[in-house]
Amino acid sequence: MTEGSGRPSEASLSGRDTAGLSAQDLDSSLLVRRATRAPERGWRRALFQATGGRIDVGDSARDQRRGELVDQVSQPLRGCYRIALLSLKGGVGKTTTTVTLGSTFAALRGDRVVAVDANPDRGTLSQKVPTETSATVRTLLRDEERIERYSDARAYTSQNVHRLEVLASDSDPAVSEAFSARDYERTLALLERYYSIVLTDCGTGLMHSAMRAILENTDALVVISSGSVDGARSASATLDWLDAHGHRELVSSSVAVVNSVRPMSGKVDLDRVVGHFEQRCRAVHLMPFDPHLEEGAEVDLDQLHPRTRRVLLRLAADVASDFGRPAGAGYQSIPS
Repeated sequence: MTEGSGRPSEASLSGRDTAGLSAQDLDSSLLVRRATRAPERGWRRALFQATGGRIDVGDSARDQRRGELVDQVSQPLRGCYRIALLSLKGGVGKTTTTVTLGSTFAALRGDRVVAVDANPDRGTLSQKVPTETSATVRTLLRDEERIERYSDARAYTSQNVHRLEVLASDSDPAVSEAFSARDYERTLALLERYYSIVLTDCGTGLMHSAMRAILENTDALVVISSGSVDGARSASATLDWLDAHGHRELVSSSVAVVNSVRPMSGKVDLDRVVGHFEQRCRAVHLMPFDPHLEEGAEVDLDQLHPRTRRVLLRLAADVASDFGRPAGAGYQSIPS
């Protein structure tokens, strides 16, 4: 019997024991055998399959760690979680990081994830996923009153194979420059009805109209730097500006991404770059150079090097470590 209850434990039950139970005691936890999860890969999986599951040596330490990170990324969310990706300098991989991080969330979670292009000068976010519509954030706002369900909103986004949706910016810089704080707030209010995670690919300027609304309405900040001197300076200057303009808590809870340059193409000490951001952010991730991302075309996680995918998973887990955080609790970095 289970201590403190009148119900037999699962371990004590046999086919003969269940005969005396009432109908309400006969639930699936007692009557359905729990399926054993096969090891994920390698000789462990082959042995498991060859013996019909009779011999199970379990996952390797790496696979066990991956399972923990996946669980962290997949944990339930309360409402909509908003992530802003920011850098003062262009060409450091901000848009690519938006797509790869968003795709990682979308691939591992069962809910809806959308990335919004908030660049005021013809952003390229929509070029990283297959084009399914010519609609933009401007047309979404124009038709705002007509959007009553998820299928209505979906008509304005394009989706990749990992289920990440993208809401494009206007291709005419003269039009998108007029995208205001109020416009961003309206866009966010609409998307929050239908999506669990909203990523915002910010412009390079901190003074354009929508930036104030982005910073005031974000739950997490991801700061992007390239593995170059000017890239690191610009990313650090971004944090300086935020510190000086009332966003110190956002800076201390931020996650930094340092995108590596092509191997043997420079002499920057990336360990020192990472060390600098470790002093200012709650977590830092060094993204390895990846030929697929260098193409600048549509992003497919399956085409990435395994090492790149592992870093992306750790990045997603670090951001997700705040998903279930009670108000006022501290942040906790996910170890590598």
